[in-house]
Amino acid sequence: MRRLTAVLAAVITLVALTAGARNPASASFADTFADPVIVRGDDGFYYGFGTSDPLREGEKVAHRIPIARSTDLKNWKYVGDAFGDLPPFAAANASLWAPDVRKIGNRWVLYATVTETAGTPGASSIGVATAPKPTGPWTWAAEPAVPPRAAPGGGWWWTFDPSQLTAADGKKYLYYGSYFGGIWVSELTADGLKITGTPTQVAIDNKFEGAYVVRRNGYYYLFASSANCCAGPTTGYSVSVGRSRSPLGPFTDRDGLSLNTSRAGGTPVIAPNGNRWVGTGHNGLITDRRGQDWFVYHAIDRNDPYLDEPFGINERPMLVDRLDWPGGWPTVNSGAWASDKRDAQPARTPAPGRLIFGDEFTAAKTGWSWVRQDPAATVSGGELRWPVQGADLTGTGNDAGIFLRTPPTGSWIAETKLTLPLGEDVVRNYQQAGLIAYAGDDLFARLSAVAIWNTRQVEFGKEMPYANALSYGGTIAGTPGLTTTWLRLAHRVDPRNGEHEYRAGVSRDGKRWTWGGVWTLPADSTPRVGLVAHGGAEPAVTASFDYLRFYKW
Repeated sequence: MRRLTAVLAAVITLVALTAGARNPASASFADTFADPVIVRGDDGFYYGFGTSDPLREGEKVAHRIPIARSTDLKNWKYVGDAFGDLPPFAAANASLWAPDVRKIGNRWVLYATVTETAGTPGASSIGVATAPKPTGPWTWAAEPAVPPRAAPGGGWWWTFDPSQLTAADGKKYLYYGSYFGGIWVSELTADGLKITGTPTQVAIDNKFEGAYVVRRNGYYYLFASSANCCAGPTTGYSVSVGRSRSPLGPFTDRDGLSLNTSRAGGTPVIAPNGNRWVGTGHNGLITDRRGQDWFVYHAIDRNDPYLDEPFGINERPMLVDRLDWPGGWPTVNSGAWASDKRDAQPARTPAPGRLIFGDEFTAAKTGWSWVRQDPAATVSGGELRWPVQGADLTGTGNDAGIFLRTPPTGSWIAETKLTLPLGEDVVRNYQQAGLIAYAGDDLFARLSAVAIWNTRQVEFGKEMPYANALSYGGTIAGTPGLTTTWLRLAHRVDPRNGEHEYRAGVSRDGKRWTWGGVWTLPADSTPRVGLVAHGGAEPAVTASFDYLRFYKW
């Protein structure tokens, strides 16, 4: 009977997967199913595991690692929770986040973030449990697989988001960590229950979390999530990847940039694409019997972002989409990213056509206007030179200057060449400069090279009003140059709903471009486009813009 069940499950899977993805995959059993991972059991069924949350709106109790089952990766049924209790070393107020489940030997092993460890307030750790099958019964180990880790400057590093890997030589590794402390890897004992040896950092802090590593064609691919996981309708969570010949790294992206430096690289795998799904991140990977890889992750419906509206837990259902590997680099749905048959289709990859307009900043300016003019901004020598202001646009302060002009109609690409010598020798939070699509002080999309603690990143952020409050979030669009970065905003009007779509482009040399995520502004808004330079006046730094050009898209 067990063999017959497995055969039937395999047949159903082969038939159903030909129909493509249907998102959200978790709709039949959960409104939210965050940080998902999927495994295929010995019985032929697929099993999904999610972070501890209420499953449905109105529930008041969190499920401790909920489990769902499917025959085809599309139709899922809730089958129970992995745990009724916490591990023996957990504090009473601990939560269980971000599970990872693997078959090691003849038993299943589950790793999970334990947010609070008894006796060490504020310290997280990685718990580990074993079971004879994916549905359990799961038994906690007495000690954590990764104990709390003291941060050198005080407090405790975030010991989150475990991901197990068995390397080509049979050695077992565990990846873990988050924004505070970075991502690390340690070798595991043969039974997979405890780390051993000296850990190795593989991705920088203040940019990456949610590691997931797979081995393919002689490379180890490190998937990692960036930006904010949980900002409701402006959540910019996205996934990028680097690869290495060794499970210990160094991991580099398609352009050869390390994931473990201040100007960290990362080849985009998925980001918000302009349809209803934002916050597309924290992934796993499952391969079906045909050898097709599927990307499992969570996202947020920007029209329904909270579990209990208007605010509350971010509602992050599970999505499943095809993962493709063009040129040896993974991307979801061949670069179209999150699928949603009911909603707007994602924009194609932008390419500039003829020049519509260009201001090279060589003469007196016409056609421009200011919001809060900054007299320190001057034009000379073919540049707009603008000392970065001690001001901002996010929140209710709104004291930063904005230099704007009316863009062309239709589809176009705006481009600027920005020199901003932020250096790396000092913290400059959050000095930045770049492009903006501006419909108001509380409704804009801003693409800027920015200092974030010890990192230098290119953030594409959006602010909007939501439920009588303001929501701001960003997605990481790419890697800035050492001093000079080229930025693009590609605009189109979505033919289905009339929204203004803006996609972010980043280049370090003005020739090779990385295209990141998409933010939208409402159909009834009339955004202008321009330049910004703000975030902090000390230590002093000046942004220099060579030009602002508009190309036909």
